[in-house]
Amino acid sequence: MRNVCIAGNWKMNMTPSEGAAFAKALAEAVKDATVRVVVAPPFVTIASVVEAVDGSVIEVGAQNMSDQLSGAYTGEVSAPMLKETGVSIVILGHSERRALYGETDAFINRKVKLALEQDLDVILCVGETLEEREAGKLEEVLKRQVVEGLRDISAQSMARIIVAYEPVWAIGTGKTATPDDANSAHAFIRSEIDKLYGKSVAESLIIQYGGSVKPSNVKDLMAMEHIDGALVGGASLSVEQFAPIVRYNV
Repeated sequence: MRNVCIAGNWKMNMTPSEGAAFAKALAEAVKDATVRVVVAPPFVTIASVVEAVDGSVIEVGAQNMSDQLSGAYTGEVSAPMLKETGVSIVILGHSERRALYGETDAFINRKVKLALEQDLDVILCVGETLEEREAGKLEEVLKRQVVEGLRDISAQSMARIIVAYEPVWAIGTGKTATPDDANSAHAFIRSEIDKLYGKSVAESLIIQYGGSVKPSNVKDLMAMEHIDGALVGGASLSVEQFAPIVRYNV
């Protein structure tokens, strides 16, 4: 059986003091969690959250990172900076980074390779827009993002990678892919990993679903064969919403 990872992407929400208070309350609410739990605060909030969850089941991740280790890159944050702050995992290729900031598959791939080189785990996000889905390009888009995002990544390194399928049309909209639709997309991603790395890597890969995950739908999603977790946006900003998602199987 594959492991399960539930991650909360706070996006541009919560100041350091707000994040610390929230993280302490969340840590108490999910102390009996049996899954891997990750929260990804904004950069300036990371340190206070790391301190707040010390000794708990919660890991702290980052929402992004630079493709460079250091230098004249104003506004960027490097992998070594994140590691020293206490980050263990980083979200890369989120649809908002792709759509709003023009991040390409090749650029994301550079970040993935650098994160692994710097001993950080990775959540690699992939997913189609509504226009791409309606045009019948779901598999074409997912294949490109998976293949290019993982270019030159070794089979051994895949143990440190989680893939998150996030249909762009379902993020922050209240719309959710049906469990069957999501499972079908996850199965396709797993089949592409099989082609790239073989059955063993494909079967052990954690594939999260992201797109308006809520306490009311998490159990149905997690009951699907190929869904191994969730990348949660809006609902991760509320203990009352996020804790039941983390504890879906408790």
